[in-house]
Amino acid sequence: MPVSDTTVPAPPRPEPRMDLVVTDAPVPADTAVISDALDRFNIEKTGVDDRRPLAVLVRDPGTHRVIGGLTGRTSLGLFFVDLFFLPPELRGSGLGAEILRRAEDEARARGCLTAVLYTITFQAPGFYRKQGWKRLGEVPCDPPGTSRVFMTKELTAPTGNIDAGCAAGCGHEQDFSDG
Repeated sequence: MPVSDTTVPAPPRPEPRMDLVVTDAPVPADTAVISDALDRFNIEKTGVDDRRPLAVLVRDPGTHRVIGGLTGRTSLGLFFVDLFFLPPELRGSGLGAEILRRAEDEARARGCLTAVLYTITFQAPGFYRKQGWKRLGEVPCDPPGTSRVFMTKELTAPTGNIDAGCAAGCGHEQDFSDG
């Protein structure tokens, strides 16, 4: 007579009762709770505590108000470009390439080896290709025929005027206020 399976499944564990809230307006403090908790988890797993925001801001020379620029972050050897915008009247002047170069150079100075971003087919994939970025892939989005284009760039050597000590991660801060 064959031995029958006598494994008894564990009784189901009661799920903790939680309130779930779907919102299009999260409170910054609530977003910070999630971001900070994930950062702590990553630090515990990797032993690396290097997450920092990175921005190159374009200020109006008369009002000193921000009118465009780039925001992102560096973490675990990667530079993430989150947002990049220039008003139409500043496009095509080389300013965008300079902003991106400065951000990439700062990421290198922080020890980043690779950069990642996504753009949309009607935004700037051609601009990024001209700056040495490569397409990783695309995901269709709305409107029909449009895609989010995921791109990457190897950050092997500084392209600007960061001295060798800074490229090694000396902690020297660049002054981007003149651009």
